[in-house]
Amino acid sequence: MSPNSEFREWIMGFKVAALQFAVITFGLLFGAAGAANARAIQLVGLGDSLMAGYQLPPGDGFPAKLEAALKAKGLDAAVADAGVSGDTTSGGLSRIDWSVPDGTDGVILELGANDALRGIPPEQTEKNLETMIERLKGRKIPIFFVGMLAPPNMGSDYAEKFNPIYKRLADKYQLALYPFFLDGVATHADLQLSDGMHPNPKGVDVVVERILPAVISFVGMIDAGAK
Repeated sequence: MSPNSEFREWIMGFKVAALQFAVITFGLLFGAAGAANARAIQLVGLGDSLMAGYQLPPGDGFPAKLEAALKAKGLDAAVADAGVSGDTTSGGLSRIDWSVPDGTDGVILELGANDALRGIPPEQTEKNLETMIERLKGRKIPIFFVGMLAPPNMGSDYAEKFNPIYKRLADKYQLALYPFFLDGVATHADLQLSDGMHPNPKGVDVVVERILPAVISFVGMIDAGAK
């Protein structure tokens, strides 16, 4: 083989290698850009001890188990725990602006149980919840609204005023509503802590299992709106 032929083959080999390098580099850059654009949906669970996982080990609370259940269904979503034990709707309202940071894609709003336990006038509870809803809507943050029922010891008159609050607000503001957070857990001692109010780890599993389909629909709505 002549020196010229060897030189031409070397040049051709160099061009092929350069082209392959360019293709690989473009693919890496494109993949990196796609990864940067693919961001997990950021949810915030704004609530009381039911959200905060009262007396439960880390990872056994509702936000952590809901996030795991969503990921198990193939949904890339993170659920931040903004639950404060003992919080009333007044407490939630006072901290909503900093508890729900910028960049939040959706809020799971679960408050009102402590209002009922303390006998706070339902009209005040409704006003506080409505103000929170309007604050979040003003920031264009979708809301998954979680309802509560008044405990039986508060009497039927109180329950008749308190229990309809959540559906009334959900209808007014067209919110996704899960009517009762403790559905399937309330009155089941084996799913509750010794206080007879808060779910134990098995109780949280039941809550997550029952609420999951509605949350999946909510996440799908957020994802569709982002496209």
